[in-house]
Amino acid sequence: DRPGAPMWSRPSGAVAHLGEKHMSGRVPSSARLMTPAEVAALFRVDPKTVTRWAKAGKLHAVRTLGGHRRYDEQEVRALRDQPGARPSAYL
Repeated sequence: DRPGAPMWSRPSGAVAHLGEKHMSGRVPSSARLMTPAEVAALFRVDPKTVTRWAKAGKLHAVRTLGGHRRYDEQEVRALRDQPGARPSAYL
C-alpha cells in the first residue's frame, strides 16, 4: 500500500485492516485469513452462525475492501482446539 493512496487503487485481494468495530490492532500480513464458510466447516455450523459469533465478539473479523468478513486462521484453530470451548451456536 502507498500511504494516502485511494482504496480503489490497492491491489485486488488486499485486506482492509479496519475490521469489526470491536476489533483493535492489525492482522499480521503473514496471517492466513479464512472465509466464513471455511470457519463454519471446521465447527460444523452455518456460515451465518460464524458471522453472529463475530458480531458477539467471540471471534474477531477483518473486512476486505469489498466488505466481506475474514478470520485469522490461528485464532480460529485455537478456539476450535480449546476443550469444550465451542462458541454457542444459538446466540
